[in-house]
Amino acid sequence: MRIGVIGAGVVGALIARELCRYGIEVHLFEREEDVSFGVSKANSGVIHGCFHEKPGTTRARFCVEGNAEYTALARELDFPFKRIGAHVIAFNSDDVAALERLKAQGEEIGCAGLEIIDREEILSREPRVNPDVRAALWSPTVGIVEPWDVAIAAVENACANGLVLHLGTEVTGIRVTGGRVTGIATDAGGFSLDAVVNAAGLYADRVARMAGVDRPVLHPRRGEYILLDKQAAGTANSVLFPAPTNNSKGILVLPTVDGNILLGPTADDLPALSPDAAATSSVGLAAVVSGAKRLVPGLDPRLTIKTFAGVRPEPAGGEFVVGPTVVRGFYQAAGMRSPGLTAAPAVARYLSREIAAEFGLEEKSAFDPQRKSPPRFSELDEAARAALIEEDSSYGRIVCRCNEVTEGEIVAAIRRGARTVDGVKFRTRAGFGRCQGGFCTARILTILSRELGVPPEEVTVRGKDDRIVVGRVRP
Repeated sequence: MRIGVIGAGVVGALIARELCRYGIEVHLFEREEDVSFGVSKANSGVIHGCFHEKPGTTRARFCVEGNAEYTALARELDFPFKRIGAHVIAFNSDDVAALERLKAQGEEIGCAGLEIIDREEILSREPRVNPDVRAALWSPTVGIVEPWDVAIAAVENACANGLVLHLGTEVTGIRVTGGRVTGIATDAGGFSLDAVVNAAGLYADRVARMAGVDRPVLHPRRGEYILLDKQAAGTANSVLFPAPTNNSKGILVLPTVDGNILLGPTADDLPALSPDAAATSSVGLAAVVSGAKRLVPGLDPRLTIKTFAGVRPEPAGGEFVVGPTVVRGFYQAAGMRSPGLTAAPAVARYLSREIAAEFGLEEKSAFDPQRKSPPRFSELDEAARAALIEEDSSYGRIVCRCNEVTEGEIVAAIRRGARTVDGVKFRTRAGFGRCQGGFCTARILTILSRELGVPPEEVTVRGKDDRIVVGRVRP
């Protein structure tokens, strides 16, 4: 049996990995040049406590289950994950009433450890929080990850278990014969398949229509962010939320797993997807600063090292669209807006079991759930660094000074699949530091050119025609 998964973001990557547990041929198709280059590359990276979700919803179910799975998943796939908890901040009596509702809602759906704490307690935990705070809702199960770490780790593990990965391959049609899936068409040719899983993120509605399915109906929603330098560390020790609005969890202030501080996102509904949908705006970034300063008045926006925006697929009605459809063999993991990252492991497990039950699949004994990440030079002690350099001298050459990323790490990332500057960046953090690649991009380009055996003019930031250099100034 052959199954295709469309979309190599966090959701699609984890689904593909779960399907590799069975004795079947699994193909993963991604239109971008690398894993996690879509929705997964630009979100808050929060593993939610789920108290924002309404009881009885699909989102609530998969959020709670997914949150609980992250500790084991991070251990198996060896990606950074920290349960730092979250505080929802109340400034007035209406906010306090909202905290009570969130706590009751969270407890009803199974959120563990929720507690409302008073002003003195929150200020002792988060001394930089606005002193006008009245109370806070504490959620100890909230965690943080880098979403691309999850997707890359899942795909690497799936490939080790037999996954066939098709990057830079856009699905252009789905073949349905007699009410069942029989294959797909792509810009690289056709593939005969017995089942297809639609995890195409922002394009999941288009993929569904290719199969003759009218759900989901998606609307793009943009969120703008500001990333602060590591000098801002200590601004928040946990994820800080305001009391939520009707369409958003609000502007957050949170640490990243790499030690920066992230502010955002906004929530702006867009009329349609467009090439500039992920552009930032002066209005949006001002709203980020204003919302963040309401939580932490003393934060310094002059420490900004990057601004960016992400677009998420907002489904009509707000619910995930997960499960089988009227077309046999066509399954969906669509409309995966927040808390999609949190829910992803549970959605992957659910869908793989649904498919296994329908097609009578059996798990294979040879599946290995473990994946070991390559060493990060910056995190090693002196003895381990010396041993690594003794084994491979390229680990003694620093390329990214901000994050202490070595040539050896960049070469390892390329040999594990990176083909672009962003592919190296997401795997090593080279270019994620204070200078945002100002000093290291040229060196990364040179290493990519050498390792891939292509001229520097063919190296791209993220694929397609996104080239860095256009020619040589002298022969």
